[in-house]
Amino acid sequence: MGSNAGALEPINETLGMYSQLFMLLAAMVYVVVFVFFALDLAKSNKAIAAMDAAALKEDEKMLVGAGAGAVSKVGRGRRGDEERPDHISQDIVSDKMIYTKLSVNNRPMARIAVALMWLAMLLHGFAVVSRAFAAHRVPWGNMYEFMTTGALVVSVVYLVALFFKDLRFMGSFISGLITLMLCSATIGFPTPVGHLVPALQSPWIVIHVSIAVIASSLFAISFAMSVLQLIQHSRMKRIAAGQKDNLPFMRLVPGAGALENFAYRINTISFILWTFTVIAGAIWAEAAWGRYWGWDPKEVWSFVIWVVYAGYLHARATGGWTGPRSAWLSIIGFLCVVFNFTIVNIFFNGLHSYAGV
Repeated sequence: MGSNAGALEPINETLGMYSQLFMLLAAMVYVVVFVFFALDLAKSNKAIAAMDAAALKEDEKMLVGAGAGAVSKVGRGRRGDEERPDHISQDIVSDKMIYTKLSVNNRPMARIAVALMWLAMLLHGFAVVSRAFAAHRVPWGNMYEFMTTGALVVSVVYLVALFFKDLRFMGSFISGLITLMLCSATIGFPTPVGHLVPALQSPWIVIHVSIAVIASSLFAISFAMSVLQLIQHSRMKRIAAGQKDNLPFMRLVPGAGALENFAYRINTISFILWTFTVIAGAIWAEAAWGRYWGWDPKEVWSFVIWVVYAGYLHARATGGWTGPRSAWLSIIGFLCVVFNFTIVNIFFNGLHSYAGV
């Protein structure tokens, strides 16, 4: 290991400075993206309110024109006044996440936000890649690099998914999450560009850590889906009980069932990747330390994450754990990922305590 370290190429400090600059620029653009997505939700509320008013006028005309006998017919068609918001919501977006109202589908603020997010992703990508070239290695050798690369994966996955599903309703959540990750990396775990510590100078870092980054990023996306699912579920319960809809912007979001199914698919893929992460880590541990498993804190919590998501998939597939219970399991799983990445890395002493903090 020592001879290899002596032969390492010198760090390109200039390129490292450009990496930090572009990371800062990307974070600033992500903030603007978040603002535009939030404005889109606010503006869409007005369009939805106009549709609500038009629907109410239509009902009133039908009632006045047809007489009292039409009350029950209109009620059956609309499923009752207390359920009208749900009916209108289903008219706006289907469970396949397809928007059916032109006035809602044509959302200039969301279009600007998506365009700016592409710009932010390109700046972000340059920052990550330039750091890799500056250090002459893969850019995920410490907590700062892991988090910034993970945020890039979240951004890329979201933007690519937009080609297949209209997920603009998640824009404020995703851009906010990415901004939080970049700020946490820059403020909480600032790490100058440098060479890897000897323990990480192995080809396994390319396999093990890259898959862990992708899995963690997908877990973050499913976490956002699960939070939206809980909000939507609680909202629809209030509406069904005849209470006021306090979250009208959620009418742009598909039903809780559609969100749950989407999160389940993402978690299934993420679980497979995390399983490979644990296996690859064990193989790397045997090559580095002469044993596959040693109950190191990082190893233990990686296994805890695997158990939580395995329980989530099993409970939902065979135990009938659907609805809020499955969402909470998904959220708990992601909180375990966050705990493993932050608390375990910072406060637990172990063989993995070289995160560059």
